[in-house]
Amino acid sequence: MIVVASILSPLEDLLRHVLNWLHSSVGLPWAWAIVALTLIVRVILVPLTVRQIHSMQNLQRHAPQMKEIQRKYKGDKKRQNEELMKFYRENQINPAASCLPLLAQFPVFIALYFVLRNFAKHVPGHPDLSWLGFVPDISKNANTHWSGYVLIAVYAGSQIASTLFMSTTMDKMQRNLLLILPLVFITFVIRFPTGLVIYWVTTNLWTVGQGLVIRRLVPKTPAPSVSFRRSSRTPPREEPDAGDGAKPEAPSPKPAPAAQRQVRRVKRKKKKRARR
Repeated sequence: MIVVASILSPLEDLLRHVLNWLHSSVGLPWAWAIVALTLIVRVILVPLTVRQIHSMQNLQRHAPQMKEIQRKYKGDKKRQNEELMKFYRENQINPAASCLPLLAQFPVFIALYFVLRNFAKHVPGHPDLSWLGFVPDISKNANTHWSGYVLIAVYAGSQIASTLFMSTTMDKMQRNLLLILPLVFITFVIRFPTGLVIYWVTTNLWTVGQGLVIRRLVPKTPAPSVSFRRSSRTPPREEPDAGDGAKPEAPSPKPAPAAQRQVRRVKRKKKKRARR
């Protein structure tokens, strides 16, 4: 923990200076300064968020081809991973890009934890560290007051809601993982300072609003057509294709011409008259 604190000490000092500026210059209370700090961090991470959205759409666009590779090499996991990595390089797909905003926030999260851990000692005088009238002290752990448990419930709900709003462009496995993570994190988050929970709730609410904007502005990924473009790593299909890429249709049986039917009937009538 000491090594992590020493590595993140520059970021810790930066966050402390930003909080002091928001409180002294802008005039925000300390709790609302944390909310404003969260919004500043999310604005800085907008380029990574855009890359995340494009990466998710790219994964959905090439999902049928990746499923074919997984089906072909399902008995050999090592070969399957090798072929998938080659397919990612050929189509310029970066699966890790969908996790970049979340990974970029972890250093900020940990640095803010160190800032709030002894926050009252670094603030001169007797600062008002309450929030919205029901959180008595944002520097105390969330499990020391009933309001902390309310914030933990809001945190879990906002985390699930943010994941569901991003599910339109998110991979199914990643979505299920992010739906389970809030339940796992509760055992750790409840021991964090309440101000840190406020930070995470705010960033989740930002993600929910971001999901609403994406649904309105970003077009949905079109469903892949039957004749999608193949790469050198895409295994051949089992169905035989015609020259234009469409499946050959079975020829339908042609009905007998009406003229032949009439000729046959006339010949039968002539034979009957001759016998008479």
